[in-house]
Amino acid sequence: MTDLSTTPERQPTPIDDVAERWVDTLVELDPTTATWIGREGRTGEYGDYSPAGHARHVAEVRAVLADLDALEPVDDVDRVTKDDLSSELRLDLEYAEQRLELRDLNVIASPAQGIREVFDLMPTATERDWSDVASRLSRVDVAVAQYVETLREGIASGVVPARRQVLQVAEQCARIGASDGFFAELASSAVLGDGTAPPASLASDLSAGARGAASAYLSLRGFLLDELAPSAGADDAVGRDAYALHSRRFLGATVDLDETYEWGLDELARMTAEQEAVARTIEPGASVERAIAVLDADPARQLDGTEALRAWMQQLSDRAVAELGESHFDIPEPVRRLECRIAPTKDGGIYYKSPSDDFSRPGRMWWSVPEGVTRFGTWRETTTVYHEGVPGHHLQLGQAVFGRATLNTWRRQLAGTSGHAEGWALYAERLMDELGYLDDPGDRLGMLDGQRMRAARVVLDIGVHLGKAFPGSTETWDAANALAFMGRNVNMDPEFVRFEVDRYLGWPGQAPSYKVGQRIWEDLRAERARLEGASFDVRRFHRDALRLGGVGLDTLRRALLA
Repeated sequence: MTDLSTTPERQPTPIDDVAERWVDTLVELDPTTATWIGREGRTGEYGDYSPAGHARHVAEVRAVLADLDALEPVDDVDRVTKDDLSSELRLDLEYAEQRLELRDLNVIASPAQGIREVFDLMPTATERDWSDVASRLSRVDVAVAQYVETLREGIASGVVPARRQVLQVAEQCARIGASDGFFAELASSAVLGDGTAPPASLASDLSAGARGAASAYLSLRGFLLDELAPSAGADDAVGRDAYALHSRRFLGATVDLDETYEWGLDELARMTAEQEAVARTIEPGASVERAIAVLDADPARQLDGTEALRAWMQQLSDRAVAELGESHFDIPEPVRRLECRIAPTKDGGIYYKSPSDDFSRPGRMWWSVPEGVTRFGTWRETTTVYHEGVPGHHLQLGQAVFGRATLNTWRRQLAGTSGHAEGWALYAERLMDELGYLDDPGDRLGMLDGQRMRAARVVLDIGVHLGKAFPGSTETWDAANALAFMGRNVNMDPEFVRFEVDRYLGWPGQAPSYKVGQRIWEDLRAERARLEGASFDVRRFHRDALRLGGVGLDTLRRALLA
């Protein structure tokens, strides 16, 4: 195994200096960035969500882009940094030209969620940690008020989100701001790392901050229902021009949207056929639905309780790290530590958070278990562990953090796109299938279930937002047929399916980035194999790709095929 810790230290260049200054600027503009990457800073504060804050961000983008344009790369690392950072900054300016921050509201990834979600990342071991939590709690009201100011300007300018998103987010705000909601629970459950309660004065600050934060979210709900909803758009679709911009943002690549839509239809048919074939190996003649029922009734495939779930995740993850580190990947020692945890929230999501820059906070795989759910089927989630852990997100993002000797902070911690990260994670699932880790028919059916869902999302997302004809019909895509289409192609609770469809309607371009990103990753591997012939080595391909850190997929293509 290659010892990556012996990589020679690379001397920083002027382009590295610009990238480092940009990270410093982002931390200054938005202190939650410091929390995200585990850096010391104003971690008890928020950035400015008002129109003035957005204007300042755009001015800083123009300044750093001018600095970057004036410099010439001195090596391949510089070439990738300049290529990718300048592409991202120019996208920022395109977003600003369309004033999309004025309609930045959706059910999953907007300031309405981000203002709250940062608390999930804040350390809570010491009094100082909890003091930062109390400080940020006391500033939630200002952050929310600034966000409302931006949305109000959107109303005045006619740049507004869809009404569906406004109403759904208002419901989220009601839950968050409830007397037994997130903030109240955060304050009441405060405990130091040694198991003791925080001092009385700090506990009082936490309680006061939680009440203020909850009140701010209830105020946001009132604004959404009383002011924004009556002005919000009736159409869920954003149209071709805006969609193309969103797609480029999430992929870091330009794709032919019409060709991608047709490919998505073909890929969905292929995934469905694969799934049906595997179902028949679980029980002769079984449909997919029947095979799922057989698997769900198998006690050997069930876990009882969240601790059993966490232990199973950890065991499966540890095995993947140990075995793949000897065969297909170079895994440095700090990256070999991956913690599997049960999340403090209860929304049903499964997600990964990168290690801090010094690995004092390791990479973590989180499972947010819904209230009342105590039984879990391993056949559905084996592939999820590989997706979120190794060789998926943890290997990819942890490896980037480890690249300190070569990569600047922006490349290690902040660069990258959903298409790069999620495309890699889906590529990782298929790789584990290739390597025999999903030979069990149940585990393989679970993988195909997820892959079929991701293919369906490509079709639905592009179809709705570009106003395409619904498959087999003269009607165009809309929310109703999108919901029915998704229900036919996923094995999930109806409420989860509804949330997923609302997510696609409000976050255009993000959902397809998974499967389209996988397609690009697989095409790049095939092209490298074609170019290198008999000398192609998949371990070298993985090493060359992952040592770049997070980049857009066009940048990745240029770097790997140069």
